[in-house]
Amino acid sequence: MTNNLNNRIGILGGTFNPVHRGHLVLAKSATKVFNLNKVLFIPSAKPPHKTPQIVVSVKHRLAMLKLAIKNHPIFEICDIETRRAGPSYTIDTITQLREINPSAEYYFIIGSDSLQELHMWKQINNLLNLCTFVTFGRPGISADKMKDIHLNPKWTRTLLENYVTGRMPNISSSNIRQRVAQGKSIRYLVSKEVAEYISEYKLYVKQ
Repeated sequence: MTNNLNNRIGILGGTFNPVHRGHLVLAKSATKVFNLNKVLFIPSAKPPHKTPQIVVSVKHRLAMLKLAIKNHPIFEICDIETRRAGPSYTIDTITQLREINPSAEYYFIIGSDSLQELHMWKQINNLLNLCTFVTFGRPGISADKMKDIHLNPKWTRTLLENYVTGRMPNISSSNIRQRVAQGKSIRYLVSKEVAEYISEYKLYVKQ
């Protein structure tokens, strides 16, 4: 890839079900560590590894994302996957983004849990040629603990060189959904606006 410092774009994909403060901290950390000009938040329409019943509609997830990033000018929502039929595979998304903006350097932001599953992603070797993966580990988890990620040595070395330790807050969407279902507070886990949206539309409440 060319070293285009004016067109370094981060990609943060996921279900965002719901988006939480950990996502924002992760995106902000990536912009600082890897000198990114912006970060695209790309919600999945039909995540291939998620149970559909627990994912709220795209409409709600996009609305919550819009509320969450409204005060962050370098964060943008990209609905490329929600407009595409079928499962949301990263290889298709990156290929399409590179067709739209071929001069950009794309940095795909993941957590250490995703790094361990990367070998199972569709066309992973092609994907690793199309963008740079950057991994953020949870506190206490270092790159040394990720030696065997079931990819060839060339990619393993590259991936571990772009491993950043201790930047991910311990927040998960599944825990937030569980707390809402139990009637517990989600203050400080999501923005005030997102919490209000979840309450207004009665999302994640047991029926």
